[in-house]
Amino acid sequence: MYDQYYGFSGRPFQLTPDPDFYFESASHKKAMSYLGYGLNQGEGFIVITGEVGAGKSTLVAHLMEKIDPAALTVAQVVTSALDGEELIHVVAQAFGLAVEGRDKAGALGAIESFFQDEARAGRRCLLVVDECQNLDFTALEELRMLSNFQLGSHPLLQSLLLGQPQFRRTLAHHPDLEQLRQRIIASHHLEALDEQEVEHYIQHRLSHVEWDGRPLFDDALLPAVYGATDGIPRRVNQVMNRLLLLGAIEEKDAIGLEMLDAVMAEMQSDQTRGSHDRPNPLSIEPPQAAEPASAADLDAVPATEVAALLAQRDQRTAELEAAISELQAAGAQPVQMVAPADADPELDEALIRIEQRLEEQERSFRHVLTMLIEWLEDNPSREAA
Repeated sequence: MYDQYYGFSGRPFQLTPDPDFYFESASHKKAMSYLGYGLNQGEGFIVITGEVGAGKSTLVAHLMEKIDPAALTVAQVVTSALDGEELIHVVAQAFGLAVEGRDKAGALGAIESFFQDEARAGRRCLLVVDECQNLDFTALEELRMLSNFQLGSHPLLQSLLLGQPQFRRTLAHHPDLEQLRQRIIASHHLEALDEQEVEHYIQHRLSHVEWDGRPLFDDALLPAVYGATDGIPRRVNQVMNRLLLLGAIEEKDAIGLEMLDAVMAEMQSDQTRGSHDRPNPLSIEPPQAAEPASAADLDAVPATEVAALLAQRDQRTAELEAAISELQAAGAQPVQMVAPADADPELDEALIRIEQRLEEQERSFRHVLTMLIEWLEDNPSREAA
């Protein structure tokens, strides 16, 4: 939605890794140097760690664009809590090998034969394993054993291991991983962006979607985004997505700190919301809505309920506006939070209650609309909606 409103050629802050938006921070530049060195060695393990959302997957996507498929055959695995035997079958599938049943020996034989065939064809094999902090110790041992495959004196497999900081600690301190540690030829920890890099990162992504200066960002906004996200790229994307969506909904050509405060309050509400006994936010009148909607909630909401919500909102707005008009026609002053000394206290309290109900209704409706738009844009199959 916001990309159309602001005239962007695409969505600059999507959460899925896209090498077209690769931003080379100082830490990412070092990581690419280590990757280049490690790949030139053609053996052992390369380890890249970083916080959730630090850009590990985007780094790998960028690396894949630079790799010559005629020289290197790459398989990628995103792991869950796999044990050693399960990992072997997952690796076989990642390289496109069909292994019948759950025979580990058969899977290992198929993998070794494949590696040998690739080597004879002049290609090396690279296995990229993501989320390595989830792997069982036996799975890490199997990865080490796979690195033993050779054709003559030439290793047949090199592995790139990606994980969160706890994986780095596991590698450093686990007493049974000494043999794997000895085979790590390059290692780097991706650091968060600093304040200046966050500003350049945001401008870099916007420049790739033909941003022409609209919306305009207040001078203090981007430093505040850094403070709110700790420089983690995925968090920056989340916040900027919400900011631009709010700007489009409210038809703003400039985005400032007050909008960032509103976005951060909504995101905090999303995180702290109770996980059970939640009422359906689309079944309550907006002025009474205490629980904001999430994208998961909206998956089960029919379009008719959304239409009903919009109609209900319009009706409530009309009723409240009519009430204000009647009160003002009777001689009331415009709604204000602090009453003059000679005002009627009961009348003023009634006006304040009406104003509060309008504000609550607007906040609730805006949040539901924001989550609905995110839900629709999250999946291309929903775009028609």
